[in-house]
Amino acid sequence: MSTLSDLVLAQGRSSEADVDWLHMLVGDWQLLADLAFADIVLWVPTEDDSFVAVAHARPSSAATLFYRDFVGQRIKSAWQSQVTEAYESARIIDSASPDWYEETPTRVRAVPVIRRLSPNSPATAETPVAVITRHTNLSEARTPSRQELTFNDCANDLFAMIASGDFPDLGAPTGPRRGAPRASDGLIRLDVDGVTTFASPNALSAFNRMGFADELEGESLAEVTTRLLSGRMVVDESLPLVVTGRAPWRTDIESRGVTVSLRAIPIRNRGERIGAIVLCRDVSELRHQERELITKDATIREIHHRVKNNLQTVASLLRIQARRTHSDEAREALNQAMRRVAAIAVVHDTLSTGLAQIVNFDDVFDRVLLLVAEVASSHNTTVHPKSSGSFGVLPSEYATPLALALTELVTNAVEHGLAGREGQVEIVADRSEDTLTVKVVDNGSGLPEGKVGSGLGTQIVRTLIQGELSGTIDWHTMMGQGTEVTIAIPLRYITKV
Repeated sequence: MSTLSDLVLAQGRSSEADVDWLHMLVGDWQLLADLAFADIVLWVPTEDDSFVAVAHARPSSAATLFYRDFVGQRIKSAWQSQVTEAYESARIIDSASPDWYEETPTRVRAVPVIRRLSPNSPATAETPVAVITRHTNLSEARTPSRQELTFNDCANDLFAMIASGDFPDLGAPTGPRRGAPRASDGLIRLDVDGVTTFASPNALSAFNRMGFADELEGESLAEVTTRLLSGRMVVDESLPLVVTGRAPWRTDIESRGVTVSLRAIPIRNRGERIGAIVLCRDVSELRHQERELITKDATIREIHHRVKNNLQTVASLLRIQARRTHSDEAREALNQAMRRVAAIAVVHDTLSTGLAQIVNFDDVFDRVLLLVAEVASSHNTTVHPKSSGSFGVLPSEYATPLALALTELVTNAVEHGLAGREGQVEIVADRSEDTLTVKVVDNGSGLPEGKVGSGLGTQIVRTLIQGELSGTIDWHTMMGQGTEVTIAIPLRYITKV
């Protein structure tokens, strides 16, 4: 399925600015359908003077008329002239008589979509960028409730604003939609002075749970929220603008352990504010879950930080012990253990700074390479480390064994291949979608062909690469001199990050 951008630009008559405007409009697509109790379809013009559907929303507040999606389809002949008239005249056009769709009588309204050029100017584009058709089912005609009438009035106001370039509002901040209020969650209608003229049962219930026991209608929403928040030391500075309906913003209010999210949509007529819609939703459980996640994230980061500190303490103890021992063999063994512990500490230190349990392994390996200088200095060796390619982002269960294995390989190259001389160690990382391949190449004395060391370091590398990472490892001597070690690690088990 093509994206909205692809569908719009493919018609050849829309600009990038038009696409951005339509993206903002479609962001409130479901709200428009729910308030109108109708299916709504967004049509963009084509180069042959027809129209193609690029978005379709079904109401959650009523039965849908269209069981098949219109997106990507050309406009039906029955709606062509009405949509064309709305597009060319830049006016809302209603159908003259009921439109029949699969033996169901419907009322069709065509609404031109006008793009505002700047949030600080009333200037709009010369022609509409698209047309919305609103398809209302007439077969279930009955006396509408007061809530349905209010929802329809709100829908009519928003569609009129779409036709004048006042909606969507360029001044509205783009933020996360998690927990955003919907029409069915609770709706409050305000007049120009911020007094409530209608409050849906769900909206009233939300305020009742926060401690407001009276009726909202006839009350100033700003005064109601002020009473609910009396005694609170910290209040969101955007709250007054939201509860008076003066700004298209969103905020939360909390009282008696209940958190309600509010979103204001100012209603304008020819640019002048005449009232507002305030959507509200009880998000207490959602905010509780978010706080728990934040606490857990902080706890995990603190654990990694403490593990790193403990590992560094162990490394320091090993270093002290190595300095005090009189056996060269024991001193070397302790130094090797210290470096292994330090390599693991680097990974935990990196994990302690992020929210996710993933690390940019290029940063980790840059820090691991610093250990090479210490190894080289103890063996009277001058080493020129060089790295190329990218490891990319890896989960912690991959990062720790890989960091330890590469530490062993680079250390071996310095200790055995380049001991007492000057040389180069090159690490080449090549990551594809399915495999991470790493080569560690030195220009030292090399290994006898077909012979691989049997020491503890080699055993550790084999265990980590083959056992923990399900990878392969190959040692061989290059032509002339030097050793090349190739590691291949499958990435098919990694969740895409």
